[in-house]
Amino acid sequence: MAERPAVGEQAPDFTLEGTDGSFTLSEHRGERVVLLFYPGDETPVCTKQFCSYRDNSEAFGALGVTAIGISGKDVESKRAFAQNHELNVPLLADSDCAVAKSYDAYSKLRRAPKRAVIVIDEQGVVRHRHDHTLGLDFQTVAEIRQVLESIWPPTQVSGQPA
Repeated sequence: MAERPAVGEQAPDFTLEGTDGSFTLSEHRGERVVLLFYPGDETPVCTKQFCSYRDNSEAFGALGVTAIGISGKDVESKRAFAQNHELNVPLLADSDCAVAKSYDAYSKLRRAPKRAVIVIDEQGVVRHRHDHTLGLDFQTVAEIRQVLESIWPPTQVSGQPA
């Protein structure tokens, strides 16, 4: 069964609260957005994932995208997770997992978001999605860069026009 929205489809709009305040996807039209769905705060793989983005912050920042982490639990859990590890990617609280469900990034078995990376272009169209089968791995900054360069010319990935 294919996940929805599929590549080429409009990304569902949403508004969630997070570590940097409220985030509404439609307010970021004109930007490239990377949604980083993850199972949970303070879990081993999720901590390793977001710490890797922190440790490669210069390369991550050079991707020219608005990157957002999304998982269950409340904003306080997100703030504690971000503070405990000095994370640099804003985290959004999808407490009822409604956004994860609308993106088919939800595991019924775990009753939590599954690990997925969804790239949305400036017009709000899904350009790439990678759903992790088991969630025991994650896409590194280099792998995300490679994905972005497969969609846009490398000179446009850093946010620099061609």
